Amino acid sequence: MKSNMQLKLICPFEPISTSSAPAGGNWVTQIKWDGVRMLLYYDGHETKLFNRKLNERTNQYPEFQDIRSFCCANSVILDGEVIAFDQSKPSFHEVMRRDSLKQLQRIKQSINQVPVTYMIFDILFYNGEWVTDRPLDYRLQLLESIISPNNNVQIVQNFHDGAALFNLMKQNRMEGVVYKDLSSTYSINGKDGRWKKHKVMNDLFAIVGGVTFRHKVVNSLLLGIYTNEQDLVYIGHAGTGKLTQKDWASITEEVTKRQISQRPFINEPQRSKDAIWVKPELTCKVEYLELTPGGTMRHPSIQAVVDVGKNECTVDQIKGE
Repeated sequence: MKSNMQLKLICPFEPISTSSAPAGGNWVTQIKWDGVRMLLYYDGHETKLFNRKLNERTNQYPEFQDIRSFCCANSVILDGEVIAFDQSKPSFHEVMRRDSLKQLQRIKQSINQVPVTYMIFDILFYNGEWVTDRPLDYRLQLLESIISPNNNVQIVQNFHDGAALFNLMKQNRMEGVVYKDLSSTYSINGKDGRWKKHKVMNDLFAIVGGVTFRHKVVNSLLLGIYTNEQDLVYIGHAGTGKLTQKDWASITEEVTKRQISQRPFINEPQRSKDAIWVKPELTCKVEYLELTPGGTMRHPSIQAVVDVGKNECTVDQIKGE
């Protein structure tokens, strides 16, 4: 961040996983949007966007530069999710098309091609003061008073019947819901049960250790995650999902450069005989129904090729659920 931006960067609060709605009346439920977590910083002079890994995304989303058009604070840090739609449903694949752009000309064109919305669900800093130690109830009211929603900016809605909202998400095959305790403060770089996520589908970041081909184009990825001992464990193969022909062509080009002779997985994949092994460097986000007793994903579906480090592609994604 440039030195003239006064606000310090923070890692956002994360929810833990649950498989049921919490009991008691002090909770609200929000839709879990399948997008990119994004914090907006405005120090009174300039607006900057940073994702949860503290990577800057200001240029990728010019829609949010004119903060005066939707927020009346003198300085503010907002927390939310940038989402894009594939027809009527939020799509991680679509938002990644925007998030990965670097050239300003391409970004300009994409504003109309891949429209995005900033779904704001929290406020951490307001007019020179941190509000993270105030209860969520207070922070939500503050949001309502300073944000004027428009086509690209919305405040996430709160629902009181968590079970009903979860069932609705299930019917529509959406990502899930987040339950939040209205009396809770906001823990910077924290993760605990004051916020709980309840997913319809599971997802994880996996690393590509092998591929299969059909007619010289990759048609399936053999996927793995790292153990705490840094061993790559095979967790299944996937050839369906959101990837386009262009994506598969680009993957083919990438893996051709990374071909190796030794199997990188410590366990034997089901498809070993047809597989070409590749250096484990390419990563993707995969959605799946559940893990089988044998430790492979049931009904895996590739959502997007993503730029995440190996330290994100670990068994902790499953253990931490």
